[in-house]
Amino acid sequence: MKIQLTLLLILFVLGSLFGQKQVTDEYVEFDDRKNIVHGVYLGFSGQYARIDKRSTGLGTFKLAYVANQQLEIGFAATAFYNDRPNNRPDLFDGDKIALAGGYAGFHLEPILFGKRFISVSFPVMIGGGLVTFRGVDTLDDEQSELNEDDFDEFFIVEPGVNILYNFSRYTQLETGIRYRFTSTYNLPPLGEDNLNGFSVIVGLKLGIFNMGRKKPVKDSF
Repeated sequence: MKIQLTLLLILFVLGSLFGQKQVTDEYVEFDDRKNIVHGVYLGFSGQYARIDKRSTGLGTFKLAYVANQQLEIGFAATAFYNDRPNNRPDLFDGDKIALAGGYAGFHLEPILFGKRFISVSFPVMIGGGLVTFRGVDTLDDEQSELNEDDFDEFFIVEPGVNILYNFSRYTQLETGIRYRFTSTYNLPPLGEDNLNGFSVIVGLKLGIFNMGRKKPVKDSF
């Protein structure tokens, strides 16, 4: 009986050692639930809009973090400009006057189908900005003095819809539309107005969209 028990114990130990060697020779993958695919990028885009019934150009800069190619969180800043004939020579110098300004704030962008070549996203920017009316000739005039009455502040929420083209791990093209909801600004003696309206956008994102790519790792035990 003792001999039989000894043989069974030896077989059990050998079986355990053999099984442990098999596990050691295999690869173990990261748990998808715990592994986040990280990314970061710089974005540059141009927009066309109608502001105050005038064709307006907008340029946007973005810096954002990307999580799992499903969500972007970051910072965005936009500058805008349009001009029109100067109908108030008593107020402004030159033949034209310009509406110019900018806004910046928090950028959030949920993404659908982020791992496919074409994906859809829903960006929103929340922030604030400044706007001014100036004579075009004085915009570049370093001698022109500016004071607080030349500017006014506004609050903005800018949601949109994007179509994203994932050309590579490092490059992405975005096309889409935006709508600006802004508070009213007041620039006496021109009165009150806002920057509400649609714009179309084309932009380029440069960075690494999946720097945390999942790889198998060898069990060290």
